[in-house]
Amino acid sequence: DMKEPANAVFPQVEFPAHQAQLGMTFYNGKQFPAKYQGGIFVASHGSWNRSQATGALINFIPLNANGTAGKSEVFAEGWLDGNGVYKGRPVDVAPMKDGSLLISDDYVGAIYRVTYSPN
Repeated sequence: DMKEPANAVFPQVEFPAHQAQLGMTFYNGKQFPAKYQGGIFVASHGSWNRSQATGALINFIPLNANGTAGKSEVFAEGWLDGNGVYKGRPVDVAPMKDGSLLISDDYVGAIYRVTYSPN
């Protein structure tokens, strides 16, 4: 029976294997609803050596007032179709001064700008 080290620090958020989380940013903008403010956006580039592709999405992790991480959720997806074919591969995320979010995609050579409008 293996025992865990006495002072081990375990991750607060775990991601599926082979998704290749390449970029992350703390969202400091004010454009998106309050639940996103101060949280973390993570770009998952996607797998390259799995029989069933995974990833190619943007996750969001909220941060609690005490600094701990909340539950990860999918913020944006659609770069991987139902047949496992990549339509795009997110690399990084960056907030703009106006509060919108940029997502870079090295598969199609694009930068997407995500904005929020309450209506």
